[in-house]
Amino acid sequence: MRNIYVVTHPEATHHLGRLVGGWFDSELTPAGTVVATAAAAELRARIPEDAGIELYSSDLRRTAQTAEAVGAALGVEPILDARLREKSYGEAGGRPQQWLDARFVPPPLVGDRMRHDEGIPGAETKAVFAQRIYAAMDSIVASTCRHQVVVTHGGSLTFVIAAWIGMPIESAGYAAFRATPGGITELREDDFFHNRQVVHLDDTRHL
Repeated sequence: MRNIYVVTHPEATHHLGRLVGGWFDSELTPAGTVVATAAAAELRARIPEDAGIELYSSDLRRTAQTAEAVGAALGVEPILDARLREKSYGEAGGRPQQWLDARFVPPPLVGDRMRHDEGIPGAETKAVFAQRIYAAMDSIVASTCRHQVVVTHGGSLTFVIAAWIGMPIESAGYAAFRATPGGITELREDDFFHNRQVVHLDDTRHL
């Protein structure tokens, strides 16, 4: 049985500053570091001591710092993968959230929501965002390791789950799975049917 534990990074400095995250390289706040330690302890409690473990993380500082705490608890080094980053908001990254809100063009109710231009120069479309998350998940799932941890971002979680359940990218335009900073989503694949479950979505009992 394969188990994948997806951790969304805890509070980061861009949250406190009400700045756009995306690829802006913020870092964990002191409170975020405490939550990262709590998430790491929860994962240590869930994963057997003698199990082989792989740990993957977005390469941005806030996720890498979270992965460092998890890796210290699990005794494993994180593998940093830029494909697990949050959606790029282009020129909006690091700017006040109000700057983005004033320029953002929301996706249409119907039509090609995945390739919609949000009006921000340099920003990724949802299609480009999804394609790299799907590619990262393909690499992770290709491993035979039965206990894997993925540290990523709140926005990325939607496409991590969509990739896990085999949702075609072109069908993911309406998908949205919300997560609490520091929450843990548990994914599982059984050995007989090879069905893929979302066992827990945004579990926050450790917080």
